[in-house]
Amino acid sequence: MFMHNKRLMYTVRVGAPNPKLANLILEQFGGPDGELAAAMRYFTQGLAEIDPGRKDLLLDIATEELSHLEVVGSIVVMLNQGVKGQMAEGLEAAELLADISGGTDSHTMALLYGGGVALTNSAGVPWTAAYVDPRTEPTADLRSNIAAEARAKIIYERLINLCDDPGVKEALGFLMTREIAHQKSFEKALYAIEANFPPGKLPGQPEFTNTYFNMSQGEGDMRGPWNQGDQWDFVDDRAKQAAVDGGDGSVTVKMSRADIALAKKVAARTRSDPASDPTTGAELGQGATS
Repeated sequence: MFMHNKRLMYTVRVGAPNPKLANLILEQFGGPDGELAAAMRYFTQGLAEIDPGRKDLLLDIATEELSHLEVVGSIVVMLNQGVKGQMAEGLEAAELLADISGGTDSHTMALLYGGGVALTNSAGVPWTAAYVDPRTEPTADLRSNIAAEARAKIIYERLINLCDDPGVKEALGFLMTREIAHQKSFEKALYAIEANFPPGKLPGQPEFTNTYFNMSQGEGDMRGPWNQGDQWDFVDDRAKQAAVDGGDGSVTVKMSRADIALAKKVAARTRSDPASDPTTGAELGQGATS
């Protein structure tokens, strides 16, 4: 059961309204790497988790992400406070238009949402459950969570670099730092699972698990721990990169006699004539040639 505490997790101090900055920060409210997506990702994982420790971790962080959503939303609303009043009370049109435009979608926020906060990203794209991607396999989901926190951290970095409001920048710095803390927790949880690689139960086919195929040969070819050493069989022979199963590399399917007969009829009806060179619409429409 959730209880709402009216005090934010982090104090929001906005120096002055700035609808354009509000629009950019909306990315972390309803964007793919935003706080709502994170909360729903970890909450759905936590509900399905059978390990008590991981369940507690996931639900704790999911709940914290909701608190971060409240912080981000509050920042957006405070940055829009000026334009909210202007829209409601009818400021002189030219001045209002100048305030809410300027190369971003801040005008959309003002016009449609009245300076409030919307479940969209900074480009106005609605939030979608497609951002939430659990597979209910902890060794896969924890890796996905680590990557999600890393992406969110980078977005916060970029927002901080674009922000000139000290109070907002401070709050964004807190949110960015919590992404680091969550990465640490998820990594520790992942490595607390002794058999965590490869994800899942099946080990993979041994003849291919440790093989690196050098598929893009030429200038810039590099060797490193990702493709050399005792654990790697490095294959750059083109002949050995095809039909690696020992077969001929062709495609076959077993069909009934009736299906084979139908397939032959289709092939005969749609067969190309390599000797044919008919005049086509493209040639008729190309005009006179010099």
